Amino acid sequence: MPSSSYSSLWFLSAFGLVAFIFPLIPLGLAWLWRRFYAPSKPGPSKNAIYECGLASTGDTWIQQKVHYYLFAIVFLIVDVEVIFLIPFAMAFADPKIGLAPCMAMLLFVLLLAEGLVWAWCRKFLEWK
Repeated sequence: MPSSSYSSLWFLSAFGLVAFIFPLIPLGLAWLWRRFYAPSKPGPSKNAIYECGLASTGDTWIQQKVHYYLFAIVFLIVDVEVIFLIPFAMAFADPKIGLAPCMAMLLFVLLLAEGLVWAWCRKFLEWK
């Protein structure tokens, strides 16, 4: 093997080691900080349920309507579509763009449209 191959392997190994160790350093420091400066002192007041300064009363489980989440998912789908379509539209002005990117974007838009039609047919987009 040429020496440049060993050089690139050495660089990749060092990069992988740094990428592995780099997130462990702050985690280790946070663990040491918690261990020495914030010792665990459980008690009845620390373990009590607390929200907004008031003690909870009644049942904490409430039933939510699923439609709110479905609206959020449809909104995210449209957001992602816009995020991908704007750069493509900017690149589409270039006359050198091939047919493959256009077909890929067409497939992407058709898949998102299919999801929208599915949600529409199941009447998920009707506010109740």
